[in-house]
Amino acid sequence: MTDTPFTGRKFLMIMIAFFGVVITVNLVLATQAVRTFPGTEVDNSYVASQNFDRERAAQIGLGWMLNVEYADGNLHLRFRDASGNPVRPARLEAIVGRATERKSDVTPEFRYADGAFVAPLGLGPGIWEVRLKAYSEDGTLFRQTRELLIRG
Repeated sequence: MTDTPFTGRKFLMIMIAFFGVVITVNLVLATQAVRTFPGTEVDNSYVASQNFDRERAAQIGLGWMLNVEYADGNLHLRFRDASGNPVRPARLEAIVGRATERKSDVTPEFRYADGAFVAPLGLGPGIWEVRLKAYSEDGTLFRQTRELLIRG
Protein backbone atom coordinates (compact mmCIF):
# COMPACT_ATOMS: atom_id res chain seq x y z
CA MET A 1 0.00 0.00 0.00
CA THR A 2 1.41 3.33 -0.99
CA ASP A 3 1.19 6.30 1.24
CA THR A 4 -0.09 9.17 -0.83
CA PRO A 5 -0.79 12.40 0.93
CA PHE A 6 -4.35 13.52 1.48
CA THR A 7 -4.40 16.70 -0.53
CA GLY A 8 -6.87 19.47 -0.96
CA ARG A 9 -7.62 18.14 -4.44
CA LYS A 10 -8.68 14.73 -3.02
CA PHE A 11 -10.82 16.42 -0.39
CA LEU A 12 -12.47 18.56 -3.07
CA MET A 13 -13.24 15.49 -5.22
CA ILE A 14 -14.75 13.65 -2.24
CA MET A 15 -16.95 16.66 -1.36
CA ILE A 16 -18.09 17.13 -4.98
CA ALA A 17 -18.96 13.42 -5.25
CA PHE A 18 -20.81 13.42 -1.90
CA PHE A 19 -22.88 16.53 -2.58
CA GLY A 20 -23.41 15.47 -6.20
CA VAL A 21 -25.05 12.25 -5.00
CA VAL A 22 -27.15 14.09 -2.39
CA ILE A 23 -28.36 16.73 -4.86
CA THR A 24 -29.11 14.13 -7.56
CA VAL A 25 -31.17 11.99 -5.17
CA ASN A 26 -33.08 15.06 -3.94
CA LEU A 27 -33.87 16.17 -7.49
CA VAL A 28 -35.11 12.69 -8.47
CA LEU A 29 -37.32 12.42 -5.37
CA ALA A 30 -38.68 15.95 -5.76
CA THR A 31 -39.51 15.30 -9.42
CA GLN A 32 -41.36 12.09 -8.54
CA ALA A 33 -43.27 13.84 -5.75
CA VAL A 34 -44.44 16.63 -8.05
CA ARG A 35 -45.36 14.24 -10.89
CA THR A 36 -47.53 12.04 -8.67
CA PHE A 37 -49.14 14.85 -6.65
CA PRO A 38 -52.90 14.40 -7.04
CA GLY A 39 -53.64 18.12 -6.96
CA THR A 40 -55.84 20.30 -4.86
CA GLU A 41 -59.17 19.46 -3.29
CA VAL A 42 -60.64 22.91 -3.91
CA ASP A 43 -59.47 25.87 -5.99
CA ASN A 44 -59.99 28.41 -3.23
CA SER A 45 -60.18 27.21 0.38
CA TYR A 46 -61.63 30.50 1.64
CA VAL A 47 -64.57 30.34 -0.76
CA ALA A 48 -65.10 26.65 0.05
CA SER A 49 -65.15 27.44 3.77
CA GLN A 50 -67.97 29.95 3.29
CA ASN A 51 -70.35 27.17 2.23
CA PHE A 52 -69.00 24.39 4.41
CA ASP A 53 -71.32 24.76 7.42
CA ARG A 54 -74.42 25.15 5.24
CA GLU A 55 -73.55 22.10 3.12
CA ARG A 56 -72.67 20.02 6.18
CA ALA A 57 -75.97 20.89 7.90
CA ALA A 58 -77.91 19.96 4.75
CA GLN A 59 -76.07 16.63 4.51
CA ILE A 60 -76.68 15.85 8.19
CA GLY A 61 -80.34 16.78 7.65
CA LEU A 62 -80.64 13.99 5.09
CA GLY A 63 -79.79 11.47 7.82
CA TRP A 64 -78.15 9.15 5.32
CA MET A 65 -75.55 6.55 6.26
CA LEU A 66 -73.26 4.88 3.73
CA ASN A 67 -71.84 1.37 3.76
CA VAL A 68 -69.02 0.64 1.27
CA GLU A 69 -67.91 -2.94 0.59
CA TYR A 70 -65.74 -4.66 -2.00
CA ALA A 71 -66.34 -8.35 -2.59
CA ASP A 72 -65.92 -10.77 -5.50
CA GLY A 73 -64.70 -8.04 -7.83
CA ASN A 74 -67.69 -5.78 -7.16
CA LEU A 75 -67.99 -2.50 -5.30
CA HIS A 76 -71.20 -2.23 -3.26
CA LEU A 77 -72.61 1.07 -1.99
CA ARG A 78 -75.59 0.90 0.37
CA PHE A 79 -77.37 4.03 1.53
CA ARG A 80 -79.65 3.96 4.57
CA ASP A 81 -81.78 6.62 6.19
CA ALA A 82 -81.88 7.34 9.94
CA SER A 83 -84.38 4.49 10.42
CA GLY A 84 -82.17 2.00 8.59
CA ASN A 85 -84.32 1.84 5.46
CA PRO A 86 -82.63 1.71 2.05
CA VAL A 87 -82.30 5.02 0.23
CA ARG A 88 -81.87 5.42 -3.52
CA PRO A 89 -80.23 8.74 -4.38
CA ALA A 90 -81.52 10.54 -7.45
CA ARG A 91 -77.99 10.81 -8.85
CA LEU A 92 -74.69 9.17 -7.95
CA GLU A 93 -71.12 10.08 -8.90
CA ALA A 94 -68.13 8.12 -7.68
CA ILE A 95 -64.42 7.99 -8.37
CA VAL A 96 -62.31 5.12 -7.07
CA GLY A 97 -58.55 5.53 -6.95
CA ARG A 98 -55.46 5.74 -4.83
CA ALA A 99 -55.16 8.53 -2.29
CA THR A 100 -51.63 9.42 -3.39
CA GLU A 101 -52.03 9.74 -7.16
CA ARG A 102 -54.74 10.09 -9.79
CA LYS A 103 -53.50 7.86 -12.64
CA SER A 104 -55.38 4.81 -11.28
CA ASP A 105 -58.69 6.69 -10.90
CA VAL A 106 -61.73 4.99 -12.40
CA THR A 107 -65.34 6.06 -12.62
CA PRO A 108 -67.41 2.92 -12.01
CA GLU A 109 -70.72 2.31 -13.78
CA PHE A 110 -73.22 1.39 -11.07
CA ARG A 111 -76.45 -0.56 -11.38
CA TYR A 112 -79.04 -0.58 -8.61
CA ALA A 113 -80.03 -4.02 -7.30
CA ASP A 114 -81.47 -5.23 -4.01
CA GLY A 115 -81.01 -1.93 -2.17
CA ALA A 116 -77.40 -1.40 -3.27
CA PHE A 117 -75.48 0.24 -6.06
CA VAL A 118 -73.12 -2.37 -7.52
CA ALA A 119 -70.27 -1.90 -10.00
CA PRO A 120 -67.80 -4.48 -11.29
CA LEU A 121 -64.33 -3.22 -10.48
CA GLY A 122 -60.94 -4.92 -10.56
CA LEU A 123 -59.02 -3.45 -7.63
CA GLY A 124 -55.56 -4.68 -6.75
CA PRO A 125 -54.32 -5.03 -3.19
CA GLY A 126 -53.71 -1.91 -1.15
CA ILE A 127 -55.54 1.14 0.09
CA TRP A 128 -58.10 2.65 -2.26
CA GLU A 129 -60.25 5.71 -1.85
CA VAL A 130 -63.91 6.04 -2.85
CA ARG A 131 -64.80 9.70 -3.48
CA LEU A 132 -68.57 9.89 -3.64
CA LYS A 133 -71.23 12.47 -4.42
CA ALA A 134 -74.88 11.48 -4.14
CA TYR A 135 -77.83 13.80 -4.63
CA SER A 136 -81.25 13.53 -3.03
CA GLU A 137 -84.47 14.15 -4.98
CA ASP A 138 -84.41 17.83 -3.93
CA GLY A 139 -80.76 18.21 -5.03
CA THR A 140 -79.16 18.10 -1.58
CA LEU A 141 -75.57 16.92 -1.87
CA PHE A 142 -74.30 13.97 0.18
CA ARG A 143 -70.51 13.88 -0.12
CA GLN A 144 -68.15 11.39 1.47
CA THR A 145 -64.70 9.96 0.94
CA ARG A 146 -64.14 6.45 2.20
CA GLU A 147 -60.97 4.42 2.48
CA LEU A 148 -61.14 0.86 1.23
CA LEU A 149 -58.49 -1.73 2.14
CA ILE A 150 -58.09 -4.58 -0.34
CA ARG A 151 -56.04 -7.44 1.04
CA GLY A 152 -53.75 -9.34 -1.33
